[in-house]
Amino acid sequence: MNGADRLCDVLLANGVNVCFANPGTSEMHFVAALDRKPQMRCVLGLSEGVVTGAADGYARMADKPAATLLHLGPGLANGLANLHNARRASTPMLNIVGDHATQHLAFDAPLTSDIDSLARPMSNWVGRIARSADIRSRTEEAYRAAMTTPGIATLVLHADAAWGNVETEPLEPLPVAERSMPQAALIGRAADALKAGDAALFLGGRAMRADALEVAGRIAEATGAQLFTERAARWQRGAGRVAPRHVPYRIEHALETLKNVRTAILVGGREPVGFFAYPGKPGRLLPEQATLIELAGCGDDLPGVLEALADAVGAGAMQAAVSSLSAPDLARPSGRLDPDAISVAIARALPEDAVICEESITSAGRLATLAPTMVPHDHLPLTGGSIGIGIPLATGAAIGAPGRKVVCLQADGSGMYTLQGLWTQARECLDVTTVVFSNRGYAILKGEMRNVGVDGIGANARRMLEIDDPALDWVSLARGMGVEGARAETAERFADIFEAAMSRTGPFLIEAVI
Repeated sequence: MNGADRLCDVLLANGVNVCFANPGTSEMHFVAALDRKPQMRCVLGLSEGVVTGAADGYARMADKPAATLLHLGPGLANGLANLHNARRASTPMLNIVGDHATQHLAFDAPLTSDIDSLARPMSNWVGRIARSADIRSRTEEAYRAAMTTPGIATLVLHADAAWGNVETEPLEPLPVAERSMPQAALIGRAADALKAGDAALFLGGRAMRADALEVAGRIAEATGAQLFTERAARWQRGAGRVAPRHVPYRIEHALETLKNVRTAILVGGREPVGFFAYPGKPGRLLPEQATLIELAGCGDDLPGVLEALADAVGAGAMQAAVSSLSAPDLARPSGRLDPDAISVAIARALPEDAVICEESITSAGRLATLAPTMVPHDHLPLTGGSIGIGIPLATGAAIGAPGRKVVCLQADGSGMYTLQGLWTQARECLDVTTVVFSNRGYAILKGEMRNVGVDGIGANARRMLEIDDPALDWVSLARGMGVEGARAETAERFADIFEAAMSRTGPFLIEAVI
């Protein structure tokens, strides 16, 4: 047994049985060890952005970390954008990054780099394994770090630690630390603020699961509190569930929506702030006089916190307000294909218990408004604003939630960042339907030009904001990756294709020309 075998065994002992990988020479001993472990599902991504994005989607649905296998500093760097999104989602993840053998570092070989400095900004924990004797303790430390907060742990594995011999020893799973609760005085302070009125709960993490939302809904009924969320990593939405309001993206809309909030109570959520700074506009979205109570973070027992808060405000006998199912009864869209028509077609035909992975950027249409009236489903958004996550996120979600239909709503410009994820979907036979909003431009950036006060867009700016010359052929791109596809240019055609895709299994792509 060598060190790489031991690392695999520690992962498996703790339930980490999926590895998203893009390995290189320094990781070959680990690849060989994975080959000896049939219990580990190994999933190849053709770029590291696919690997890290898929690990994010997997963990959001499986509620446990996957491992990633990345090649030295450049391989890690290629995956950093989606690690940023995963960090913002508080996703548990365990990165294994290969490094040169310790004695080889002195030669400053071409791929030598400062891996720790690359990893630290996107990781909760960074550690190295320089000796095979340290593999068990360091891997267990990394796993504990990924699960506790939760978040990203990055473990740098030197090649000689991987190939070094180790003695066989029994392994036991690490006990999972209990989620903490805030002090009773803080819960009491939050309860008093709710009773006083004009308070709002900002929800995130596990507070966005259906059972926890029901408790939040009872609190809202008892106190009149508003419920908000902002880029929740996994939101269980649909008919029969409590529906918090999403904090609007546009500054003006957000300020209007939040203008009456006197006390903001954070339960897994963050204080709402503007995505960017704009001339003459505030960065903080809450009123200046609003009080902020940070009641619980993503690492705390959020369902337990809500239950305690419900008891404190006397919400035990209340009935949470939920919406009824009506989206399937909407009129079938017809005529011009636009985001509203697409969202109606999706709302009508989405199967129950589906997973929506959304990177639609500007093309979501009415989907957020329709969501409370749709069949129950999970929603996984772009959490950190780093584009190129939609296709990988859906890939990982399909592996983390087998048997459930996954629908990826993908903007065309950001989809080109990690197009290779379609190949992984084909290879793994994943049940993912990808809808590409083909507006042939970076529409979000055109809007941002206006937001910063630019009234006219000239030739140079257009060449940086439009991707129509030449136009992307998404159906051909998908087929080149082994995924069947079809193009829709009318609302009727889109509805036909989407309904057919929902009745079949396996990867499929729809190019929606809008």
